[in-house]
This record gives sequence, C-alpha cells and structure tokens, in this order.
Amino acid sequence: MEKIVAKIFQDSISVKQAFLRDNTAKIILLAERVAAAFAGDRKLLICGNGGSAADSQHLAAEFVNRYVIERPPLPAMALTTDTSVLTCIGNDYSFDSVFSKQIKALGVKGDVLLALSTSGNSENVRQAVRDARARGLYTAAFLGGSGGRIAREADLAIIADSTDTPRVQEAHITAGHALCHLVDHLLFHEPVRVHTTGPEQ
Repeated sequence: MEKIVAKIFQDSISVKQAFLRDNTAKIILLAERVAAAFAGDRKLLICGNGGSAADSQHLAAEFVNRYVIERPPLPAMALTTDTSVLTCIGNDYSFDSVFSKQIKALGVKGDVLLALSTSGNSENVRQAVRDARARGLYTAAFLGGSGGRIAREADLAIIADSTDTPRVQEAHITAGHALCHLVDHLLFHEPVRVHTTGPEQ
C-alpha cells in the first residue's frame, strides 16, 4: 500500500513537471488575457464535466471571493452550477448544449472562456469553445492526452501530456491556482494583508 501511495505521488509530480516545462508561457499568456478582461469590465466563464466541473466551480470561487490576498471580488462564473439551467437544456435539447447555450446567453465580446476537458473531446465543452469564439470571447482550454479536437479549436490549448485522468486533473488544478496567483499579481501589485486562518473577528 505504501508503494501504491508513493507511485501516485511520483506520477503526479512527473506529469506536473512536464506540464510546467511545456506550458509556463501559455499560463502567463492566459493570466494576461484574464487580467485584461477583468480590467475591462469583462468576465471569466469556466466549464467542464465531472471532476472538471468541480474544478470550474473551485476556480470561480477563488476569483469571486479571494485567492490569497485581500482584494475586490473578480467576475468569474462556472457554467456547471445552475441545475435548473443544466437540466432544462439537457432535457429540451441535448447535454451537448448545456454550456454553449449559457455562452450564448451570458457571453459577450471581450470575455474569456476557460474550458476543461481531460480528453480534449468532450462534446459539450467543444461546442462551448466553438460558440464562444463565434461571439468574440477569447477561448483557452486545459486539456489532457494529445489535446483532442478542442486543442484545434481553442485560441489557447494548455495540455497535460498524459492519459491518466486523475493526474491530468491534478495538473489542471495546480495550473488554475497559478492562474489565480498571476492574475492577482497583475491587477494588485501591492497586496493588502494576507489572511491564512480566516477573517479577523
């Protein structure tokens, strides 16, 4: 059992090291685009399925509340959270449309879409990317494997070169945290006090 745990950690480290080597410049570029969108009164939309849906919500929360520093809330939204919207679109149309319809309703030129897909082939994520680009959104994607079809359709493909879904997800959430950190750095060069144990009483 100890060997199993050790291998999981070592595999995760190896995937992240390769991801860092291949994608540092892309993560910085994405941070610059997101920071510019926020500075221009635009927003970040995030989507994905399963664990990637949870990561979408996680990252949106980091922007809306705070990541580390005290700063104003930033306009980010996960497209994975409204069960009435998701189920009515899925029921009336198709699960493939659950994100793209929200993009058409909420997305405006200058927004950024961050799409997450460990395979790079999730059809609902792919449709979101396609429709976001058509509406003038900048589209970035955290992907896995070879990047799949989404890598060819997004403006910026950031790929964890692994087919091991848990390891890809671990690289993605670390990249998401790096994105949060960089955006805060770009927008708020002189951070206010950092709270590590919650707000003061």
